[in-house]
Amino acid sequence: MQIKQSIWQLLGRLWHHISPRRRMQFGLLFALMLMTSIAEIVSIGAILPFLSILTLPEQFFKLPFAQLLVNFLSLKDPAQLLLPLAFIFVGAILLAGAMRLTLLWFSTRLTFATGKDLSTNIYRRTLYQSYEVHCARNSGEIINDILSKANAVIYSIIMPVLTIMSSSLMLAIVIMALLALNPIIAMSVFGGLGVIYGGIIYLTRKQLVIYGERIGNESNQIIKSLQEGLGGIRDVLIDGSQDTYCQIYQDADASLRRAQGNSMFISQSPRYVIEALGMMLIIAVAYTLALQNEGVNNVIPLLGALALCAQRLLPVLQQAYISWTSIRINQAPLKDTLDLLDQPLPNYVSQLATKQLPFNRSISLKQVDFCYNQQTSIVLKRINLTIDKGSRVGIIGTTGSGKSTLLDIVMALLQPTKGVLLIDDAIVTSENYRSWQANIAHVPQTIFLADSTIENNIAFGVPKDQIDHKRVREAAQQAQIAESIQNWPDKYQTKVGERGIRLSGGQRQRIGIARALYKQANVIIFDEATSALDNETEQYIMQAIEGLSKDLTILIVAHRLTTIKNCSQIIELHEGAIKEIGNYEQVVNSRNH
Repeated sequence: MQIKQSIWQLLGRLWHHISPRRRMQFGLLFALMLMTSIAEIVSIGAILPFLSILTLPEQFFKLPFAQLLVNFLSLKDPAQLLLPLAFIFVGAILLAGAMRLTLLWFSTRLTFATGKDLSTNIYRRTLYQSYEVHCARNSGEIINDILSKANAVIYSIIMPVLTIMSSSLMLAIVIMALLALNPIIAMSVFGGLGVIYGGIIYLTRKQLVIYGERIGNESNQIIKSLQEGLGGIRDVLIDGSQDTYCQIYQDADASLRRAQGNSMFISQSPRYVIEALGMMLIIAVAYTLALQNEGVNNVIPLLGALALCAQRLLPVLQQAYISWTSIRINQAPLKDTLDLLDQPLPNYVSQLATKQLPFNRSISLKQVDFCYNQQTSIVLKRINLTIDKGSRVGIIGTTGSGKSTLLDIVMALLQPTKGVLLIDDAIVTSENYRSWQANIAHVPQTIFLADSTIENNIAFGVPKDQIDHKRVREAAQQAQIAESIQNWPDKYQTKVGERGIRLSGGQRQRIGIARALYKQANVIIFDEATSALDNETEQYIMQAIEGLSKDLTILIVAHRLTTIKNCSQIIELHEGAIKEIGNYEQVVNSRNH
């Protein structure tokens, strides 16, 4: 059972994932916030002398501050102070506006730069997770976490935190300034506003977290329903099950929108109450001050400063409250994002390049058992097998007999539950499995093709400027697809469409073989790579495989025994164990008897 963490603990974890460079930039941003708050105080304070010279020119003319300005400008008449003070007031306002604009630009740039760092880090850590971890996950939820929830951290966590910091600085400095002018009024105004916002926060804090969890869960369900409906569109159209998937989507979307709407209402509603109460408070203060002996003229500058403070601070208070609600709502997405950021990276990530594990003699499995977890039955049991370098090995067996799992162990995608995988005399472990995988190329039953060019798909995963064009053409020639490519108008720059939809099944398989050959691997594994093809196309593909270099070690999983009749060794699996090992004639004779 996971311990539920507070928002402060989650923010501490988030700070841990921010790079030192960004932390330094956040320090500079805080300094800019402080300077902007001071500029706001200067702009608010500048209204006092300006209103004083309008209402009480003679009295203001005698003040020490005014005398400094009078002597500097050689003024004789109080009315002459009006224009300089107007310029000072306007200048202070322009300075504060420029500082706010600079703060907005810097904070926005820094927020999205930090978001880029976090999103890239999540994707990188996710890609480096083991095959077992990926098998246990739902890809729709991971995609949603990387896209939606990582964005939620940018928009709904980092930016609101910066807003609260900026608002808190502004509030603190303005309150200190007003306390210096009139402590009673300052304490009354901000005490009243604080009580209102504090009460709303106390009443809504738990409900906001509930809405946030609901938003996170339903957004995952929406992505999942979209993937299932669109990913299986052929079956959906044939079965006429559109309404079923629409209903699943509608239920999740309705719950999501309802939670979003309720959250927005809680975030926005205090504004209208505060604006009304704020105006009432200013009227009450004005009435109280007007009844005092000093008269109305004496209190107009103070009322002007108070009105300007209210004009500045009421939006700031509301922004701070909205930011707080945003953080509370997105507490669950923040935790999901942090869990992805906390994914461990394997040791080989820090290595400059992965060196191939020496492979000169054989691949051996010794007493290998495997099961995915304690709740599932054993998939492989007591596997003892030796595959010589340069051999052609066929693997057959009924569905569920463990063929693909056996290949996953040979490719070190899965670690044996018991027993070991040896390359020559070296045991493959969690420390050196990447060195072994550097020897391997894999051709699955369904070839994944990116919506790009033929060349990019053959040199899959290689940066465009690093592609060896000569090797691409050699690989295509060996895979017996070069002639077809040359007949296309754009040749190797031909676009294959999404998942290779513009190519036939045989062409896709040949590109998969060419991709494996481009890698220049020592071992090529075909996992039912021809099972979806017709007999004639399968025969051509097998001819292409058989024509490959004799130095290559090739493992082929097939449904039909005839597909692998030319293999030097055939392994038959049954219920996770090896039933028969021999050449084609031996396996056929064993079946006949």
